[in-house]
Amino acid sequence: MTIGIIGAGAIGAAFARTLARAGIQATISNSRGPDSLKELVRDIGPSIKAGTREQAARAEIVFIAVNWTKLPAALAGMPEWNGRIVIDANNPIEAPLFKPVDLKGRVSSEIVSDLVPGARVVKAFNHLRADVLAADPRADGGRRVLFYSGDDNATKAEVAALIDRIGFAGIDLGSLAVGGKLAQFPGGPLPNQNLIKVG
Repeated sequence: MTIGIIGAGAIGAAFARTLARAGIQATISNSRGPDSLKELVRDIGPSIKAGTREQAARAEIVFIAVNWTKLPAALAGMPEWNGRIVIDANNPIEAPLFKPVDLKGRVSSEIVSDLVPGARVVKAFNHLRADVLAADPRADGGRRVLFYSGDDNATKAEVAALIDRIGFAGIDLGSLAVGGKLAQFPGGPLPNQNLIKVG
């Protein structure tokens, strides 16, 4: 299983650290090119390498965490998605003002899905702060909860297996329309809920 990461900000880097802790290889990318990531990958460890956005997008699972207004540019001109899995870790909000984006009644993952035609989209890794996501998921006698949602059960099972492998406890919220709304920030009730599943 190959993993690519598009976006090397706080969430993308935190995801890379969780993979590295489990010894999982991945390619991380940003808009500035691999050379700008040398220090980050050196800090994270040998299982994470820097690459171009196109290289990251060719992976079997592609994790996307990019500032909302930059998503269209970040995903333009990518190779055909051809059923590859996209993990949508984006929220329709942007620093420094954190003003919600008007989605005109749609769930953010539906908009992301339009930008990756032919991909199988799962919403995940967007409800925890980066520092919490990067920390050891085993805490207080249990495992930190990660919510995920999607419209295809087989795809969700693959993402759930990855979530389990990196030490989190995955909880399926259902479809993108339902689960995406619950975990979406702002507006959903689940963002920043740092829950531990015991047993």
